[in-house]
Amino acid sequence: MIDSQKLKTLLSIYKEAGVDEVTSPVTHNRFQEIEDTLVLPLPSLEEKKVPSIAPLVSPKTAHGAASVSAQSAQNLEELKAALLAFEGCALKYTATNLVFGDGNPKARVMLIGEAPGADEDRQGLPFVGQSGQLLDKMLATIGLTREIFYITNIIPWRPPGNRQPTPAEAEACLPFVKRHIDLVSPDFLILVGGTATKTLLGGRDGIMRLRGAWKDYTSEAGKKMKVMAIFHPAYLLRSPGQKREVWLDLIKIKHSLIEAKVELRRSL
Repeated sequence: MIDSQKLKTLLSIYKEAGVDEVTSPVTHNRFQEIEDTLVLPLPSLEEKKVPSIAPLVSPKTAHGAASVSAQSAQNLEELKAALLAFEGCALKYTATNLVFGDGNPKARVMLIGEAPGADEDRQGLPFVGQSGQLLDKMLATIGLTREIFYITNIIPWRPPGNRQPTPAEAEACLPFVKRHIDLVSPDFLILVGGTATKTLLGGRDGIMRLRGAWKDYTSEAGKKMKVMAIFHPAYLLRSPGQKREVWLDLIKIKHSLIEAKVELRRSL
């Protein structure tokens, strides 16, 4: 009989490593599968193989390749295809799905978060897990729904174990984010959490200093828009005492949207 305490320890190690899903109801002898593949005929040069491991790409090279690929996209469909073909971010090879965006692609309000979690990775949509549901409720109180706003992330692939993206990963994906903003072309940009705020606004100030105040932002295409940072809902789930601050930020956002004549749903 397996010692229950040893089993719990092993499962916790798996969870910390990002192994938090069952992918098959039956066991597999991976060593035998590898041996079986060795006796198969080698593929012809004409066959295209999908890499099973991430290629080694320097951050500078990855950013350069992303810039060229992103700028060539003339619409959101082409941008998504460019991301699917991009090999400069290793997270692509550990994630289940690309999490591109959701909501109204012609919205005047665009939200940008950090990176997908487990639920988002499974469904291929941003902010659909517990923190996403909280964000939807928060925004609904000021009349914003996904029929009115558009939402995406800095990183389109889930980091293993839901860890925070590294600066190199954010830098590699940044050209795609900036092109995403150009193609949606919103009037208002809301940055959800510290990673999105730091990546797009730069500087040394963190979200504690930057949140709750409108700032000017100019897109790569030259369009001027207003940008505000708010706390990430995942942070609010850990620190519910900060909900009051977010509520004050949401009130500021609502007043600005009303002044700009953005159509809102009747809030509860």
